[in-house]
Amino acid sequence: MSYFRENIERMEGYTPGFQPKGEGWIKLNTNENPFPPSPKVIESLHAAIDGRIRLYPDPLSDRVRDKVGSVYGVDRECVIVGNGCDEVLAIAARSFVGEGDRLLMTRPTYTLYRVLGEIQGAEVIEVRLKNDFSLPAEIFSHKAELTCISNPNPPSGILYSREEMEELVRRAGGVVVIDEAYVDFAAQDCLEMAKTHDNVIIARSFSKYLSVAGLRLGFAVADKSLISGMMKVKDSYNVNCLSQVAAVAALDDLNYYREVVRKVCQERDILSQGLQRLGWKVFPSQANFVFAVPDRLPASQVYEELYQRKILVRYFDSPETRHGLRITIGTTEQNRRLLEAVEEITGGKE
Repeated sequence: MSYFRENIERMEGYTPGFQPKGEGWIKLNTNENPFPPSPKVIESLHAAIDGRIRLYPDPLSDRVRDKVGSVYGVDRECVIVGNGCDEVLAIAARSFVGEGDRLLMTRPTYTLYRVLGEIQGAEVIEVRLKNDFSLPAEIFSHKAELTCISNPNPPSGILYSREEMEELVRRAGGVVVIDEAYVDFAAQDCLEMAKTHDNVIIARSFSKYLSVAGLRLGFAVADKSLISGMMKVKDSYNVNCLSQVAAVAALDDLNYYREVVRKVCQERDILSQGLQRLGWKVFPSQANFVFAVPDRLPASQVYEELYQRKILVRYFDSPETRHGLRITIGTTEQNRRLLEAVEEITGGKE
């Protein structure tokens, strides 16, 4: 006998990237930043580990909201902080869709959107992207209570234009979450849209750009009316005290992170060019990963061969993505070893 709601019984949960046990792995499968966080973050965490951790954290994360507001030019009341960007997305789903409502998303994209919609009992509408992962005209014809669009979009890393996002917001008929988890590695963002549209939520992550994936930090910027409603939905003490300290310290050292972004983008170019020299097709990414298609062997076989060499990348077994691999940008040494392994496995370009 099952005690679950019918929609929970039917659905499949989100599958996170494989987390290896033991030493010696080259981990290029979960889009973590290959470079460490700012030394100021580490110092701030050491200083904060004292008797204060017996107390509950600030339930509203106001110091973080103030810091985000000062960095991005918005009022505190326009910011909500989450236990990772995933919680921000979950709060949005819980706030804006219920039984029988519609959640609009693309396919392929971040599959958590579907899971969050199904938890709410919503009708999930998936619009298939073109073969080059660009947006089809069909996406602008749908109305939905909540639209979730990742920009840049995984697994391709393709960045959609502001004009496309403006058109989507204008036609959506509900709230639009533009998930900018990877946007700090891109040429432009859509943050200003949260300041000019009362139905836009810009979601950001500390995991990729600010190198603190293990502390689970994210935030969203939106109109005050949206944020005040979402505050009713979030868990009471959703962000722990150490994560709040780290968030402020990270945003206090943006010069450090600008250099990190420069290095990641430089390595992205080097890796893309290296794979192309080996005959692979690499889609133009604006994120900290690339989606690359082998020219000879099936992507699934290359994935397994890399795994045997303790190199982890991401393989998605769906019709839209099973021809390629998503590869997180690593350090210079990690990327070199990946390219050597790929050449060994595939034999290089003829």
